[in-house]
Amino acid sequence: MSEKYSIDQNPHKGNKGITRAFRAAVNSWNGLVFAVREESAFRQELTLASVLVPLSFVLHVSPTEHIILFGSVILVLIVELLNSSVEAAIDRISFEKHDLSQRAKDFGSAAVMLALILCLFSWTCILLPIISRWFSINQIL
Repeated sequence: MSEKYSIDQNPHKGNKGITRAFRAAVNSWNGLVFAVREESAFRQELTLASVLVPLSFVLHVSPTEHIILFGSVILVLIVELLNSSVEAAIDRISFEKHDLSQRAKDFGSAAVMLALILCLFSWTCILLPIISRWFSINQIL
């Protein structure tokens, strides 16, 4: 029977206070850099975000709608990072095909797809009235 786990046994959990926060920030930055360099799906979604996030700032929408537009784009990036981490962990275990490994990767992919659908739905629902008003004004002119 194995020993009961204690956090004191983990050599990676020694940092406390500001040192821990600094190391966490460095690790987060490294994760973002690696995602940009190595994950094509993340780069594609980051490109989409680089267009949609500035657009969300220039649209005349309510603060709540702005948060929904901005948040739905950022959610896609978050879910893609989580999906990539699941895939990396599975590949670390084995490159061998296994039903459970494939299922975990498919779950991650489905989560990204749902986040993208939510983003599309949010943007469509908020932009349709704006576009509709714009066309109505132009038809009068």
